[in-house]
Amino acid sequence: MPRSTPAPAVHDDLVLDPRDVQFDWSALPLHWIPDEPVATHVINVLHLLLPEGERWFVEVFKQALPMITDDRLREEVLGFIGQEAIHAEAHQEVLDHLLGQGLDPRPYVRQVSWLFRRVLGERPGLTAAQRRESVIERVAFVAAIEHFTAFLGNWALNSPGLDRAQADPTMLDLLRWHGAEEVEHRSVAFDLLVHLDPGYLRRVRGMLVSGPMLVHLWVRGARFMLAADPVLDGRIRPTWRDAHLNARRGLLPDLRLLARSAVRYFRPGYHPTQEGSSSQALGYLATSPAARAAAAR
Repeated sequence: MPRSTPAPAVHDDLVLDPRDVQFDWSALPLHWIPDEPVATHVINVLHLLLPEGERWFVEVFKQALPMITDDRLREEVLGFIGQEAIHAEAHQEVLDHLLGQGLDPRPYVRQVSWLFRRVLGERPGLTAAQRRESVIERVAFVAAIEHFTAFLGNWALNSPGLDRAQADPTMLDLLRWHGAEEVEHRSVAFDLLVHLDPGYLRRVRGMLVSGPMLVHLWVRGARFMLAADPVLDGRIRPTWRDAHLNARRGLLPDLRLLARSAVRYFRPGYHPTQEGSSSQALGYLATSPAARAAAAR
């Protein structure tokens, strides 16, 4: 049976800095990609999923901390926890802004919250061995999801179509700041999984559960956002053809490339350092208006 290869020694100088960014959403239009409500709301699904999802990441990794025996990895996990907590709050602010514009995201968010807290949350009454197994299994889910967030982060850093479409600059900075940090810490969840369980089967199981779940949630989220949009009044429904056409224009990620990326995760020798560019991510973080303002405070 194939086994995961040990994490390469590429993180010796990795220091994950939780950048306490702030964004001003007062001028954000409802359709922040002008005249592109479908692309706007497909990306807006991030704001629906990430606050609850990343808070769940933080809880899972806090539960995993006592199991870590490598000091360097522990420091990376602590940095990861700090970054993810800030990500959750940044996207929560967008949800609050949408509510003020007449688009109520709360019905869908309640469903997402139920999934992460009740279905994927910590279960009471477990023995110590069962609890450890539960934590490692959820780390595997996080590692698989982080593969997708790194893919999306890499796309956001390389998406000139959004600039050509004159997307709102504050939202672009949020997406690219967050995307850059996802690329920056793309290996942490995977390395933690390998540290706790170097076997191949759990990694595969994590992707087989998380991949279809994310696709389902994203499709439902896009449908919800378009139906709840007070301007559209339910006149537009998302289609796979819309997704393909918007991807060709650079407004959305290419689903074919996303599928190929998911397949790479199943390679026995896979490691997240094979995805994206740390230097590009750090380069953007050095120029991001929000990250620069956070560093100056």
